[in-house]
Amino acid sequence: MADSDTIWSRGGVPVEELPDPFAPAARIQSEADAVPAEEQPRKRRRWPIYLYSISAVILVTLLWLVITAPLSRALEPLQDPALLLVSADGHPIARRGAIKEAPVDVTKLNPLTPAAFVAIEDRRFYRHWGIDPRGIARAMLANLRGGGVREGGSTITQQLAKTNFLSRDRTIKRKAQEVIIAFWLEAWLTKQEILSRYLSSVYFGDGVYGLRAAAHHYFNRDPEDLNLAQSAMLAGMVQAPSRLAPTHNLAGARKRAALVLQAMADTGAISAARAASVKPARAVANVSHVPTGSYFADWVTPYAQQAQAPDFGEIKVRTTLDWRLQRIAERAVARAPAGAQAALVAMRPDGRVVAMVGGKSYSKSPFNRVTQARRQPGSAFKLFVYLAAFRAGWTPDSIIEDEPITIDGWTPENHDHVYRGPITLREAFARSSNAATVRLAHEVGRDNVIRAARDLGITTPLPDKPSLSLGTAAVSLLELTSAYAAIVSGDYPVTARGLPDATAPEGLAAFFRRDGTLSPRRDQAPMLDLLYAAANNGTGRRAALAVPTFGKTGTTQDNRDAVFVGFAGDLVVGVWIGRDDNGSLGKVSGGTVPAQIWRSFMTSALAVDGSNGPPLPGRFGPSAGTQQRRLQSPLPPEWSNATKPLRDLAERLRGLFGTPER
Repeated sequence: MADSDTIWSRGGVPVEELPDPFAPAARIQSEADAVPAEEQPRKRRRWPIYLYSISAVILVTLLWLVITAPLSRALEPLQDPALLLVSADGHPIARRGAIKEAPVDVTKLNPLTPAAFVAIEDRRFYRHWGIDPRGIARAMLANLRGGGVREGGSTITQQLAKTNFLSRDRTIKRKAQEVIIAFWLEAWLTKQEILSRYLSSVYFGDGVYGLRAAAHHYFNRDPEDLNLAQSAMLAGMVQAPSRLAPTHNLAGARKRAALVLQAMADTGAISAARAASVKPARAVANVSHVPTGSYFADWVTPYAQQAQAPDFGEIKVRTTLDWRLQRIAERAVARAPAGAQAALVAMRPDGRVVAMVGGKSYSKSPFNRVTQARRQPGSAFKLFVYLAAFRAGWTPDSIIEDEPITIDGWTPENHDHVYRGPITLREAFARSSNAATVRLAHEVGRDNVIRAARDLGITTPLPDKPSLSLGTAAVSLLELTSAYAAIVSGDYPVTARGLPDATAPEGLAAFFRRDGTLSPRRDQAPMLDLLYAAANNGTGRRAALAVPTFGKTGTTQDNRDAVFVGFAGDLVVGVWIGRDDNGSLGKVSGGTVPAQIWRSFMTSALAVDGSNGPPLPGRFGPSAGTQQRRLQSPLPPEWSNATKPLRDLAERLRGLFGTPER
């Protein structure tokens, strides 16, 4: 401490004049260093920045609308036009989608027609610039007095902006966009043009858009010929088109039309006397008897929509469906056991689907068990095992051991618990031997079995497990039937289609597509040999016809699924029986009910479709039909002598009633 320091001073400076050691450091300015107040920087105001930012956003939005948003959008057809699906022979199948016809011009309409819409929807339409504060206040007051929504506050311009440029979300952002677009429409279009666009695109219920389509649908006349009562009824429907459609609620439509006439009188469009004297309109719409959906229509519609460009009115789309075969298929499926579901698909060898039944009743269950269901095919999957074997050099006469086998701790069992020792591939396939098939798949290689399935068009997951060869991987009936079609056509994969003109795959689908042709001698003829043996002498003999018949049965564990897939003539048909709850079918197997339904369908189908199919190799060529065993029993005597009494009874019955011509 300096000598001059005392308890009350430091360095000669009194303690009270010393700086506070706990205060934040500050720059001590002298009077000379002080800056005049007028020279100090002023604090910047930020509100102009916000104002300029909001203005810029609005300007950018308007520029975006001018450059990108087409003013003619309301005059364009719907992106998904109405489709009338018809069969290959011209029968209507289903009607899908909404209808919008050519635009209207309000200058060519009866003046009372646009006046009706203006009176009830936006009576100050000709005096505002897109929004109407007075109209909003009036609507709120009317709704309060009426105890409900009786009037809307949106102008016709706002409704046009909402229906053609924006989503239906009820948010503040969407409402703000609606106001901006309404101002933009008012700036670029005349009132007549706005009203024309509005009337050309507004919804009128019953899947009808635009005044022209509505006039044709409800009154069977052009919009230029609408009278006052009809105009009032159509104008009244806009508020709630689905609820006020006169085809469903004539009383409600007439009550609303009376309000429109009163509004027209209030605005001076007509006199009060005329409003009171107008006779209510009556809709003359013809109720269509064409269904809106079916199993086939639901499946083919997305492809039909992709193939059609937007257009006005209703577009007729011809499909591959055969009306006669479809009715036969529906009758055949109706014979499925009570409590079980059934599905059937019939196609040409090139994939054209001619009949499709996805269940017993579309009205009760539109779920399509042909295209949407993924169920185990059982022994019908063995097709790919034996095709892989033929590719590896095996033949139908090659010998395979039908003895118990254990792979990875799993031992498959034959369905009849009988093991026959060394047998040919033909007999193993016909008898549907599980043990022989698993052994064959093991020797050939499961990777080759999977490759064969992929080549023939199976796209669902195929686990590399020993049980795969017995059909434990779920597939759709449509894909499985398409795979069998590849055997008869000789080309793979066969893609099922519902439209006559096939569209070639493009892009990555074309790059990864593995098209090919079966070797007639190595692959196709041996597979036909096996399929013929199975359908005529094996587990599928109940399906045998008087023409060359090829097919394979399939039954899953605990009889949960039963399948028969086969072909004859120019038809490839797959039949599935099962329960939606995956319960057991009891004693039903692929060789019983599915084979019987298949035969029932094919017997009638070949009678109307003919029995001529594509040329087949070897002994199944065109002359095979004359060599069929028309009078032979489908039960080979060497398999079981116990069936001889049944064969004798069948022969006596056939001699008594005669053998019908096929």
